[in-house]
Amino acid sequence: MNIPEGLRYTKDHEWIKLDGNKAIIGITDFAQGELGDIVYVDISTAGKDVAAHEVFGTVEAVKTVSDLFMPVAARVLEVNKALEGSPEKVNTDPYGEGWMIRAEIKNPAEINNLLTAAQYKELIGK
Repeated sequence: MNIPEGLRYTKDHEWIKLDGNKAIIGITDFAQGELGDIVYVDISTAGKDVAAHEVFGTVEAVKTVSDLFMPVAARVLEVNKALEGSPEKVNTDPYGEGWMIRAEIKNPAEINNLLTAAQYKELIGK
């Protein structure tokens, strides 16, 4: 189970990598493993402001559909276009090529409300 240090995590299994007031967001290795084979990623919030804990999209696996929750208040700047033709990148590389959105964070201090890698490991029992 890959849980990189230096990222922050949500109890809903999203991760966020902050760089100033910009961020990259995706789902964790644990989440993609629980979902199984991902067949479709639907994110239609590009250019929109999304509040913390609001849904910014969905991910569809063979047997289920799961909402994607925004870790902190942000404006969605970009959706990973590579996922349109290759949604399985979320399964094979959730922290790299399987990222979901780039966003502009409204208040970077909000990141401190999220889980560290150690806290996330404890949450999932790893």
